[in-house]
Amino acid sequence: MNHKDARPSEKLEEYGLLKELAMNLIWCWNHKCDQIWRQLDIDLWDRTHNPWALLQAISKESIKRAFVDPAFCKQVNDLLEHQRADESRTSWFEKTYPNSALSTVAYFSMEYMLSEALPIYSGGLGNVAGDQLKSASDLGVPVIAIGLLYQQGYFRQVIDKDGMQLAFYPYNSPEDLPIQPLRNANGEWLRFELDFPGWSVWVRAWEVKVGRATLYLLDSNDLVNYPPHRAITSELYGGGPEMRLQQELVLGIGGWRLLNALGIDPEICHLNEGHAAFAVLERAKSFMARMGTSFDAALAATRAGNLFTTHTAVPAGFDRFPEELIRRYLTKYAEEELKISVQDLLSLGRSDPWNGGEPFNMAYLALRSCAAVNGVSKLHGTVSQRIFESVFPRWPQEEIPIDAVTNGVHVPSWDSPAADELWSEHCGKERWLGTTEHLEQELKRVSDERLWEMRNNARKSMISYGRERIRRIWKSRGLSPEEAAMADKMFNLDALTLGFSRRFATYKRANMLLHNPARLIRILTNPERPVQLLIAGKAHPADRPGQAMIQEWVRFIQQPEVRSHVVFLTDYDMFVAANLVGGVDVWINTPRRPWEACGTSGMKVLANGGLNLSELDGWWAEAYCPEVGWALGDGKDRGNDPAWDAEEANQLYDLLENEVIPGFYKRNEKGIPVAWIARIRESMARLTPQYSANRTVREYTERFYLPGAKRYQERAANKGANAKQLAEWMASMQKRWPHFRFLEQRVQTDAKEHLFEINVDFGGLHPDEIAIELFSSPQLKHAMQKVGENRYSVSVPSDHPADQFTARARPSNPALVLPLELPLISWQK
Repeated sequence: MNHKDARPSEKLEEYGLLKELAMNLIWCWNHKCDQIWRQLDIDLWDRTHNPWALLQAISKESIKRAFVDPAFCKQVNDLLEHQRADESRTSWFEKTYPNSALSTVAYFSMEYMLSEALPIYSGGLGNVAGDQLKSASDLGVPVIAIGLLYQQGYFRQVIDKDGMQLAFYPYNSPEDLPIQPLRNANGEWLRFELDFPGWSVWVRAWEVKVGRATLYLLDSNDLVNYPPHRAITSELYGGGPEMRLQQELVLGIGGWRLLNALGIDPEICHLNEGHAAFAVLERAKSFMARMGTSFDAALAATRAGNLFTTHTAVPAGFDRFPEELIRRYLTKYAEEELKISVQDLLSLGRSDPWNGGEPFNMAYLALRSCAAVNGVSKLHGTVSQRIFESVFPRWPQEEIPIDAVTNGVHVPSWDSPAADELWSEHCGKERWLGTTEHLEQELKRVSDERLWEMRNNARKSMISYGRERIRRIWKSRGLSPEEAAMADKMFNLDALTLGFSRRFATYKRANMLLHNPARLIRILTNPERPVQLLIAGKAHPADRPGQAMIQEWVRFIQQPEVRSHVVFLTDYDMFVAANLVGGVDVWINTPRRPWEACGTSGMKVLANGGLNLSELDGWWAEAYCPEVGWALGDGKDRGNDPAWDAEEANQLYDLLENEVIPGFYKRNEKGIPVAWIARIRESMARLTPQYSANRTVREYTERFYLPGAKRYQERAANKGANAKQLAEWMASMQKRWPHFRFLEQRVQTDAKEHLFEINVDFGGLHPDEIAIELFSSPQLKHAMQKVGENRYSVSVPSDHPADQFTARARPSNPALVLPLELPLISWQK
């Protein structure tokens, strides 16, 4: 197409073309879109990275002038053509599972990190939700996401001259966000009512296009609402327990009602943390109304299609509410809508259903209402088994039914332009739209020279960004233009650049590098092998120790000999993070094991050729090997031990001095660090696909969404008849199980085997309803066979002593997910 033909059609206004681009967030993972917005207003774009706000601010004359340029017209048309083609192409999901039972996944999360243009996120949880939603779009997995629209979002950060963090809450005007009101067919704004004590709350719905996927956001800032209720969705993670409960009622109950209003009946409900667990109650209520079942039968049916992903590494991280608050807000809902007592509802949120003094735990509600539960790394899956052990009394910890799906990042959102260019050269532009098995071998063919060129370009781009941001910060503090221009002398374009950005919480140990300040200064200021460090992050406004760590860093940086080597980039957000992970040579992560459930910041450097130096926690505990980076710690849980913290700080210094810095500066005759590049190549090729959200979403789809959808449809068939039978059977088993007993046991041993025989008293149970096992460990257990009216037997090799084995009984029903749905078990005494 020549440039003249590329002019927009006279039937479509130029503004309309740009609006179509701006209102679909697919632009935020397409580097070419940035060029469009920069040409329209480079200063406004660099300050906001919000194309919709930019379009609201610039004049129509500016838009018309831009479209006079044929090249600009072609860019716009090409991008629109690509966007429309993306929406209509046959996706990985459609090609791979054309006849699946899965039509819709409803994904609930308290926050989403999609773009700095939509600031409704705080950190890790939103990062995971946003990246998985983008990858669902890439792969065509039919996900509809539900969240909240916060008027203020998370706080914005300023650091004063003393290093103290100041928190500000600017208003997010919906008119400036890439969202639009969700309207009914008659044009009316879709709104619905929730019952709160003494008042009802009107909730409005907004729509966000995320490629092929859709995100619906709910907010309570409706003029008809009681003023305090308008503030329910004012602030992410703000207020006290009552506001948090109100937010979670809007998200969970309101979110499912929104789906009902839209005529959407998802097979899968995916809870990204327990905040949204009230959605499972509303889903059961909706099933009751459609099928005419009891709550127990409705929960048995819908549970099959519910998935709970926990991100919490310590029990204190779960939302818990006093019984009084639950009774005040949910008694009417339980009795009139669910047709159960509020006591029955409370029991769903307690590890011991009958402990009246135990608070209502949203994670326990999610656990009891889902047929699948997973942690977000292999290590976190094990940690979660320990956390939820009390819900499964007498079950071995290793058999607590918590699975694991390690998080991944949406690579197109986090790769630098330089890295994107290299990946496109060797793996094609559609590399993240399907399976990724071929990418490792393709990347391993990249030459040392090309990789080093990419790394140098990415580092220089990051430094350019850092200088500009520092210049603006200094100007905002009243420095003259001449003084602010000194930012251009910050950083060395060729020096080893370390980075980290994170929430400043004590368990993340962000000040580990400051354990020995004098040693750190020596590392940074070596004239022969200079090192520079970029830092960013926020501490929660109520977290004084976290804020103290920021202050400690700022005071360290203010020392004259350090000032040109270390920078703290304030007001950490998605754009700051993208620039850091795009350019740093080494990413440092120092959490206290095992408190980092997964951690994704280090994953973001992989595609960009950055290397990780991290504690053996979260994802790095399973990803690390010496060929791809460096590890801190010994892989053991040491708790809050200051002596061990000091030991690991010294390990960190040693690694930097003896391995990292020498490795970066050891060059061949061409000036290339060959061994360093070998690590980069191995890290990029091996780890980038494995720790991408592409892999994560495909894993969720194949391991949970598809089987869960099939299971839900089986239970929901015939107006829930199968679910009704299951609910009645489970209730009956609960009553009859205490009467089951083990009787006498006999063991005969010879040179080769032990023969175990045991008698049982079924106590009203049918033999088909139970499984009898001989148990030594989860890896060493044997099914016992019924050999008489009430006798079971099994022979096992005698290479283990007979007294290591114990008989046990558990329910058996192939239609249930056990022990998650019925955690009964009996052991021989």
